[in-house]
Amino acid sequence: MIHLTRLNHVPLIVNSDLIEHVEVTPDTVVALTTGQKFLVLESAEEVVDKVIEFRRAILAAGCPLKKDHELESQAAEQVSAPSWGK
Repeated sequence: MIHLTRLNHVPLIVNSDLIEHVEVTPDTVVALTTGQKFLVLESAEEVVDKVIEFRRAILAAGCPLKKDHELESQAAEQVSAPSWGK
């Protein structure tokens, strides 16, 4: 979900998965797959940045990255200990 602001300064929270497209006419129009359209204060670039930030946060929460030295040691273990014969 991303936080946007309607033209009348009322906050709006949008499910970013439902965004179909964003238009600049000159106001920013967010069109959803449901057919709803919203005029927002944020620029099209800001809307895109908010979607990217939200998706990065989701991916980071569900998939913690390992440090480089942990990955290297795992790779070394796999190379030095063949799986056949076990």
